[in-house]
Amino acid sequence: MGIFKSYDIRGIYNKDWNSQIAYRIGFFLPRLLNAKNIIVGRDARISSPEIFENLTRGITDAGCNAINIGLCSTPACYFATAFYKADGSVMITASHNPKEYNGLKISREMAIPVGYETGLNQLEKMITQSIQPVAKKGTLEELDIKADYLAHIDKFKEKISGIKVVIDCSDGSAGIFIHDVFKDVEADISFMYDTPNGEFPHHEPNPLIESNLTDLKNRVKKENADIGICFDGDADRVMFVDENGNFISPDLITALIGIYFFKHHPEKPGKDKTVLYDVRSSRSVVEYVKKLGGVPVMCKVGHSHAKKLLRETNGIYGGELAGHYYFRENYYCDSGMIAALTVLAILSREKRKISEMIKEISKYYYSGEINFKVENKTEIIEEIKKQYSKGKLITLDGIRVEFPTWWFNLRASNTEPLLRLVVEASTPTELNIKVRELTDKINNLG
Repeated sequence: MGIFKSYDIRGIYNKDWNSQIAYRIGFFLPRLLNAKNIIVGRDARISSPEIFENLTRGITDAGCNAINIGLCSTPACYFATAFYKADGSVMITASHNPKEYNGLKISREMAIPVGYETGLNQLEKMITQSIQPVAKKGTLEELDIKADYLAHIDKFKEKISGIKVVIDCSDGSAGIFIHDVFKDVEADISFMYDTPNGEFPHHEPNPLIESNLTDLKNRVKKENADIGICFDGDADRVMFVDENGNFISPDLITALIGIYFFKHHPEKPGKDKTVLYDVRSSRSVVEYVKKLGGVPVMCKVGHSHAKKLLRETNGIYGGELAGHYYFRENYYCDSGMIAALTVLAILSREKRKISEMIKEISKYYYSGEINFKVENKTEIIEEIKKQYSKGKLITLDGIRVEFPTWWFNLRASNTEPLLRLVVEASTPTELNIKVRELTDKINNLG
């Protein structure tokens, strides 16, 4: 698949792809999107300006207008696509990857994502064709989205007060808007690494790797804060740590957000009470959402799948284990900022410790995602499926096999020669037994 991944285009810049490929992608993108105007945003990575220059030159050489919205977060680019009714958009970012990477997240009108199965496969073939710039080139225009975007975010800012918060922007795109978003919040807010810097000098911009949260955890404990928040590089994902500096599994935040919609704002869900959770999520999420009055629906992993299903079901919101949170009122798109504001609103109103609320939700013991480097991914999944045929089988994404006191999900990575395993059980003893049992089987088959 090369740089064309399941959900976006991504690789090490000037190794896996370069300015010539950026130009070619730009040139054929209007054809793929049937577009007369395409919004282009970018993060602060060192290579982003060069990619922008070549990508937009390709777009305009194809006779399409490129609309430059400048430095922004990925959620801001999604917003601009839908709000200004553009024909499509490109966000130049490699999200949570290390600094040497860069990539492109492509959307159609209304910020509908373009994945490999819905267009990137066609684009991959298109860019091998010969190029003939059109006689009448498109224009490169500037668009300042800041005021409209902040007004949109303001709609999600409930009264936040009486709490102490530490926010780590990971030297990424969250820092572009963070001070404007929180300037009038009546809470004690401390910021870390809030100047966008494509070198990511403090830690890699991937908060799902717990070692990248070390500074945040220490700061939360040192300042006796009520919660810590960490955004990834392009601010479409967000992670949380509790007042003791403990990492909160993102699927449990999916359940927690239900308090905002079903307890604090029961008028918001309306008749469509669907809440999406991905196939890796804890049973605790399902049970808690049902308890609140929501209708939990399982979803395949990946933002393109989640957005499509949320739109089809008119779901109120959804969440993934990777820290993506999607909202109906946000054009069915993910936003780390909206998720953070929602959690802070819950914390302010509930006047309880975040650890207490999470303990109330979490009833099981969870392995986290375990990776196995193997080449024969499909064969292993099929063999494991046979060996656990007595369980309830769900084949939505890989296999999820459920038993009365435990379950596991085994799925193939879409981008790497990896199998990803998660296991959950009612007791820590059973969890350890099942993790060891499945690990041995997978290793023997690999």
